[in-house]
Amino acid sequence: MMHFVWPWLWLILPLPWIIRRFFPAAKSSGQAALIVPFLQDFNVAQSQQTTQSNKPWTLWLAILAWCLLVLASTRPQWLGEPIEQGVSGRDLMLAVDLSGSMKEQDFIVNNQAIDRLTATKAVANEFIERRVGDRLGLILFGTNAYLQTPLTFDRKTVQILLNESVIGLAGGGTAIGDAIGLAVKRLQDQQTDSRVLILLTDGANTAGEVSPIKAAEIAAQHHLKIYTIGIGADEMIVRSFFGNQRVKPSRDLDEKTLTAIAEKTGGQYFRARNTEELKQIYQLLDELEPVEKDKQFFRPRNELFFWPLGAALFLAALLSLMRIRWT
Repeated sequence: MMHFVWPWLWLILPLPWIIRRFFPAAKSSGQAALIVPFLQDFNVAQSQQTTQSNKPWTLWLAILAWCLLVLASTRPQWLGEPIEQGVSGRDLMLAVDLSGSMKEQDFIVNNQAIDRLTATKAVANEFIERRVGDRLGLILFGTNAYLQTPLTFDRKTVQILLNESVIGLAGGGTAIGDAIGLAVKRLQDQQTDSRVLILLTDGANTAGEVSPIKAAEIAAQHHLKIYTIGIGADEMIVRSFFGNQRVKPSRDLDEKTLTAIAEKTGGQYFRARNTEELKQIYQLLDELEPVEKDKQFFRPRNELFFWPLGAALFLAALLSLMRIRWT
């Protein structure tokens, strides 16, 4: 099926005729006052060239070149048969804490201590890769909450932007309420009953304008289900000048608030003390049943404008060469 992106450009097709009809060429000033006999030969040659240049077939070539140029300007396309694309899944937003406490190295991978954000990236990337059919978005929050990636089917882009995030990028605080509020704002207008926010943090709300509980109540009103993940080890051994000491790196984690957020929105609270628990949590989240959405159709488009454009340029070049030859 032929399709023109800018069909209104067909209106300029009679433009050369209009210019010729209403703006005729200026007439010559008549015969010269002084007649030189030997110049008559040049006048005869000039009249021959004029006769040759006014041959009808050159005019038709010029008209054909103009028509092809107008055709190319309308941007013709060939539309293939519609291809049905069944889309099923959820509108799923990830909110990742980038506060200063995420640099705590209390996760062990291959007998090597890594910080919480690095562990989160490693496990979340696998989770994102498996979310085929879901529209994913990414929120990064610290003192402020920012939408890093709007809802998209492009999982690779979400992974890249997550991997490029660094601790402290959004400030040193933890604005859990603002992150939830931003997710509500971005998901409330989506035409779906399946809206999910996965919020990962290692601390308590210390910044922002909206309290986490109030934000959770608003989320519940907009049918946004929130799964919260508290990340960080319960205890770890730290070497110091006085020997090995046991410390509690997750002492600032507000599990009570995170649990209340999940319960108010129909979600669930998870505790990730190490990499294995974090993987298990994402595997449980991976089992969220997808919801069938409206069918979408895709029609392949093949651009055709370069064919008439190339032909028009060829004819224009041919006419120019003929004119040079006759002069």
